[in-house]
Amino acid sequence: MSDTPRDTLGRPIHDLRISVTDRCNFRCTYCMPREVYGRDFAFLPRAELLTFEEIERLARIFVGLGVRKLRLTGGEPLLRRELPVLVRMLAELPGIDDVTLTTNGSLLSRHARALAEAGLSRISVSLDSLDDAIFGRMNDVGFPVRIVLDGIAAAADAGLRPVKVNMVVRRGINEGDVVPMARYFRERRHVLRFIEYMDVGHTNGWRMDDVVPASEILSRIDAEMPLVQLPPQYSGEVADRWTYRDGSGELGVIASVTQPFCADCTRARLTADGQLYTCLFASRGHDLRAPLRSGAPDAALLEAIEAVWRARDDRYSELRTQVTVAGREVPIVDLDRVEMSRIGG
Repeated sequence: MSDTPRDTLGRPIHDLRISVTDRCNFRCTYCMPREVYGRDFAFLPRAELLTFEEIERLARIFVGLGVRKLRLTGGEPLLRRELPVLVRMLAELPGIDDVTLTTNGSLLSRHARALAEAGLSRISVSLDSLDDAIFGRMNDVGFPVRIVLDGIAAAADAGLRPVKVNMVVRRGINEGDVVPMARYFRERRHVLRFIEYMDVGHTNGWRMDDVVPASEILSRIDAEMPLVQLPPQYSGEVADRWTYRDGSGELGVIASVTQPFCADCTRARLTADGQLYTCLFASRGHDLRAPLRSGAPDAALLEAIEAVWRARDDRYSELRTQVTVAGREVPIVDLDRVEMSRIGG
């Protein structure tokens, strides 16, 4: 078998996103709405989570198939105890060029330096507004902006600079914050990335009317701070990159809804309980934990993962865009799509 398998659409595997927990201390309306993830919601028992050693072993096997970048996600990954230990284990894997982390920033101030010292390459922080009231509507726990900003500053001070800041833009809630956010992070030389509101899973009440298209986001910024597009840094990059005309910073837009990038997607996703998913919008995963814990050798696990990847034909966003462009707001297919909190975005 080839060291670099390709799926049915010719896409290689290059990136692995690893969820380390399904728990989160936010209840963001686009990810873990409170009416679903309430006080009685049953999260995964600790025994069902992959151990750090199991994650490291699977990551090493993925390297053998061509993976070079690892991103740790959740839930909120910093809720997983001793996470810097896992970062160090993964950063030391031969063949891995990049170990990154996506966090809501709530616990970042206390962990930023340890993460950097463990070998974390970069960090992304989710922040949807600079206004406490608006941010509170998005995170639905009343969490203050200042603590997230302190976490971003701590990450930068620890050497994780520039920080990438992810802003999900939702019509009627925070589109008015697009320009203030761009201005704020331009001044601080961090990279702001705007994300179109997506229909991940079934719990967030997604409607096309709530999507603020990337073109509108860019137009709002360009009217006040003229922009110039940058070329992609590598094949499969999800964000379209832009710089300010005076060269004073960078921003990006992730337009999964209006400008889908399925054709270049090189990402696999591993849930906290060891399910392999080949698409953010997938309806089912492939269990790697059971063979892992039943004593399967590395060669058998590699063969199983490669078989899944070679059979991959996912292009959900392209199909969804065809539907929405046609003016229909109905599901493409009636699938029980995996929720964002399990698959980690």
